[in-house]
Amino acid sequence: MSKDKKYTNRLIDETSPYLLQHAHNPVAWYPWGEEALAKAKAENKMLLVSVGYSACHWCHVMERECFENEEVAALMNEYFINIKVDREERPDIDQVYMSAVQLMTGRGGWPLNCITLPDGRPIYGGTYFPKDQWMNILKQMAEIFIYERERADDYAAKLTEGVAMSGLAIKSTKTDINWEGILNDTIATWMHSMDNVEGGPARAPKFPLPNNYLFLLRYATLYKNKGLLNHINLTLKKMAYGGIYDQIGGGFARYSVDGFWKIPHFEKMLYDNAQLVSVYAEAYKATGIALYKEVVDETLDFIARELTSAEGLFYSALDADSEGEEGKFYVWKKEEIEELLGVDFAVFADHYNINDAGYWEHGNYILLRKEDEENIATKHRISVESLKEKISGWKVLLLTERAKRVRPGLDDKSLASWNALMIRGYADAYKYIGTKAYLDTAIAAMQAFESKYTQADGLLYHNYKEGRSTINGFLEDYCFAIDAYVALYENTFEASYINKAVALAESCYAHFADAQTGMFFFTPASQTDLIARKMEVHDNVIPASNSALARSLYTLFQLTGTIKYRDTAMQMLNNVAEDMPGYGGGYSNWGLLALQLAKPFYEVVITGEKATEFAGEVNATYLPNTLLAAAKNDEPLDVFKGRQKKGETLLYICQNNTCQAAVKTVAEALLGII
Repeated sequence: MSKDKKYTNRLIDETSPYLLQHAHNPVAWYPWGEEALAKAKAENKMLLVSVGYSACHWCHVMERECFENEEVAALMNEYFINIKVDREERPDIDQVYMSAVQLMTGRGGWPLNCITLPDGRPIYGGTYFPKDQWMNILKQMAEIFIYERERADDYAAKLTEGVAMSGLAIKSTKTDINWEGILNDTIATWMHSMDNVEGGPARAPKFPLPNNYLFLLRYATLYKNKGLLNHINLTLKKMAYGGIYDQIGGGFARYSVDGFWKIPHFEKMLYDNAQLVSVYAEAYKATGIALYKEVVDETLDFIARELTSAEGLFYSALDADSEGEEGKFYVWKKEEIEELLGVDFAVFADHYNINDAGYWEHGNYILLRKEDEENIATKHRISVESLKEKISGWKVLLLTERAKRVRPGLDDKSLASWNALMIRGYADAYKYIGTKAYLDTAIAAMQAFESKYTQADGLLYHNYKEGRSTINGFLEDYCFAIDAYVALYENTFEASYINKAVALAESCYAHFADAQTGMFFFTPASQTDLIARKMEVHDNVIPASNSALARSLYTLFQLTGTIKYRDTAMQMLNNVAEDMPGYGGGYSNWGLLALQLAKPFYEVVITGEKATEFAGEVNATYLPNTLLAAAKNDEPLDVFKGRQKKGETLLYICQNNTCQAAVKTVAEALLGII
């Protein structure tokens, strides 16, 4: 028992901020593990598995209403073994019980609360429950378990079978797929659900979906689809202008609750911002729109300032709440800004909409933009340069003032998968914008990644905090780490990164592969604590681990010539081909691989003393349909074999490892691509 707390439970020894938030609840929480699972079986008690994460607003609400209440806790403790799960630390547990709740109710979300038999098979579940409803459910389930056990067993058996089957891929036997036709059909269907007024999907809430935008950007560029490119630019601009983007401090909130990108759910997640950096950086290279570079720079300033640890890793999230109120840290009273800015208030209010457009509730305003700087400057009869100077000063002033407020909670655990996404983000920012410090950060972060997440046998851990890595890696950790290594290679041309990516790919085959479908399970074969092994196929806010791995395997084939990687990637892609046209948003990362097959895709191979210099010149042009490889000296990667000639720098344009005659200038090489 803690001396200053009435209650202390088993969560007190955990490192997850979310679990520690519940360590002094009167509920006798356990972390997921052998102790709790064995206790449920030994005492013949149901499990109550409650899943959430530290930045989840409604998780906090249910904790206040239910889990901090002694009456509720007494009921939970009497009839259940209660397990708290951080969904970010244990996405495998979340996947299993989210599948169960979705099968039972048709919907899901967090907090996720699932009641199971002592062996973990689910019999009831849902999301947020207020106190009275929650207590009624607990009593009803206790009665069913005691008096209708056979009925509960039968239902659990059927539901568990459904959980095991849901989301599994079916192995395709087709080999002659028309990928251009698949993609064109996908776009034709998808366009009906696009919002061409506010950008993004025609629905609310609106989530930033980075892999969707990246796929649509590349498709629009390669197919010269101006309408689609306009939609992407509209979406990226509206997001950057909206309240979902932190106009003062940079970085994006998780989603907007409305259809206008105005009112954010104020939590800031590492994975969103990592991927959006990649998207905005590539969009800047593709379009030259200065706003996109500004977003990248400001977002990376936010990452460095608020989500980077002293060890060079990246923290997971910032909470939506501070002082018990959602968004309190980020919103402003009109009077506050008037006092801070004085004579500049009128221009500021016009630029950031301290008016009906920006009003939220309780006298608070969300800063957002409606017009570009040129229009604002013209209206106020000042130069654009003068306005930009004012804006820079305003941001410093308000950021300094905001720093005096009570800060939102920081989820200071570091996850391998999300760190890998952020490393890719920094690498892409360098590739498309050219700021050398971004590449330096990516390289240093990968060194920290290797130090904290790599086990003695070369396998990965999933989590790290305060010197502890306790959870074995999932497929998402491997696939995004491989992708991060590929990104670093594309910017440094150091073959060691590809060698490390290959080692991780081989670990995926050894521990996650499913011979029946050609896909990969989310959990390793050695893990036996769950009722089912799940398989990520649909892309979501984060790409599916299978689609990310398929893309990386295909790239590794192009660089190493390993046929196994190509064949696996193609089987995986073939498996989802028929489903893509009906659900483009759920297969957009798969679509990026399909684009390489539908349109000519080029390996640009540069060898010789000026190889890296020439590579930089090639990168000055936006080429979404190329893989760049460069080597000054003898290089063991297969892509360079027979293509190195002493004393000369040569450029080869290749397709499927078949190259055109070498050329000696970048201009000649680009003629073969553009």
